Amino acid sequence: MITADYTRERLAELLAAAPEPDLVAAADVCLSDGADLTVLTAPEVGCVAVQVREPIAHDRFYLGNVLACHAEVRVAGTRGWALRMGDDRAAVLAAAVCDAEVAADRPHAHVVRDLCARVEQDLDRAEQEEWARIAPTIVQFEELT
Repeated sequence: MITADYTRERLAELLAAAPEPDLVAAADVCLSDGADLTVLTAPEVGCVAVQVREPIAHDRFYLGNVLACHAEVRVAGTRGWALRMGDDRAAVLAAAVCDAEVAADRPHAHVVRDLCARVEQDLDRAEQEEWARIAPTIVQFEELT
């Protein structure tokens, strides 16, 4: 698989959407070389206020609170951080390890990038399937002149 070069923000986005078993497997590979792991912030569950932008007037407003879990680690001297919706502590810790692996460009960073590429493809496919499913319901308006 061709690995993409992701910004730190996009990497965090994709790791937040990755399935937990895949994240844990990738983190295990990242730590398989005996890298020193320090948990700086153990996985913590809390609420995050979700802000959205209304698409017509572009007004921002708070939609509500969602359950989220975050963690921060140091792998071989490089900090990694992750935030995921829900309360899956193992997944968020694994995502933080993966983030540190890529940030340091360590030997197994390609494993994390491959995982992110698969997640990106899965998200794109799901979006295309959703648009195909709702396309018949789109109303086309004609403009009267």
